[in-house]
Amino acid sequence: METFYQAMRRQGVTRRSFLKFCSLTATSLGLGSAFVPRIAHALETKPRVPVIWLHGLECTCCTESFIRSAHPLAKDAILSLISLDYDDTIMAAAGHQAEAILDDIIKTHKGNYIVAVEGNPPLNEDGMYCFPGGEPFVEKLKRVSADAKALIAWGSCASWGCVQAAKPNPTRATPIHQVITDKPLIKVPGCPPIPEVMAAVITYMVTFDRLPELDRQGRPKMFYGQRIHDKCYRRGHFDAGQFVEQWDDEGARNGWCLYKVGCKGPTTYNACSTVRWNGGVSWPVQSGHGCIGCSEDGFWDKGSFYDRLSRVPFGIEANADQIGLTVAGVVGAGIAAHTALSAIKSTVLKKQDLKPLDPATKTDAAEPAAPPQPDEANKTTEEQK
Repeated sequence: METFYQAMRRQGVTRRSFLKFCSLTATSLGLGSAFVPRIAHALETKPRVPVIWLHGLECTCCTESFIRSAHPLAKDAILSLISLDYDDTIMAAAGHQAEAILDDIIKTHKGNYIVAVEGNPPLNEDGMYCFPGGEPFVEKLKRVSADAKALIAWGSCASWGCVQAAKPNPTRATPIHQVITDKPLIKVPGCPPIPEVMAAVITYMVTFDRLPELDRQGRPKMFYGQRIHDKCYRRGHFDAGQFVEQWDDEGARNGWCLYKVGCKGPTTYNACSTVRWNGGVSWPVQSGHGCIGCSEDGFWDKGSFYDRLSRVPFGIEANADQIGLTVAGVVGAGIAAHTALSAIKSTVLKKQDLKPLDPATKTDAAEPAAPPQPDEANKTTEEQK
């Protein structure tokens, strides 16, 4: 199989543009410039990785997101970086042709291909609620994953179950990691995930031939290591107690914090506030709508998107209604106390006509301290004489 670099040169990409791509890739992955040569070397020497992209119970929003990636462009990822050999949403083949291609990939690239899964398998009624190509999806997933190198769970459907797993979950829609337990698996949750995050995860796996560092839930730390709240540009208003109370009130028009109208940013781990969407143009909070926590497990069963969180882990909820007044009160009290103390000190010094004491000797700073007088009872006989 041809390498990524060979595929790009075949499409007319210059060496300069290739190195620029490697630099942008390193930046998107949060790596320093020292990694650019390593990325370039890997893409020059390693063959393109075969990828099988499966679809279970889902709405195809992950694919729609992925094809809008700007860094790298989706076309570069699909046509050059990886060998997307099977994806029943965007492939030209259909029916028996498509299934024949799938069988050929499994046989030809045994142990070397990646399975990217969008959606999840329903387990109730022997998987009959999702039946692509004349086979229950759960059986297809197990068959294709048996000889895979690793799995990627795209979106919250594959990672957690998402809306189709909402209570009472009549189809028993089940996340991928509960069905495939013997393969390396990386979760890229979101409904959908950010396209640049999806492209960067694939790039990392191709470049370094391993999964990126994961958190305890199996998500890449480079993109899911911080809460949206920690990097939100409205965080200053949260700390100052400036909240939107109702849609289109003065706070909403002034861009205040959306916490009280349901923003789940304080409990959601994702890169929306840093990477943003549509090529970095904007993201939901910037557009005036609170985060709904779509990358978190169970977000679909946790009440209305517009209900404020009942509890926030770091204790803000207890004083969210008063934090602004509290901050103002503390500052005002501090200023008043300082003024009163200064006035009292000035009055006492004038009354006693004293200068301030030297902090080192506790005596008048303007005059040297008098030497200590010896105790009469301890004087020697010569001193008494």
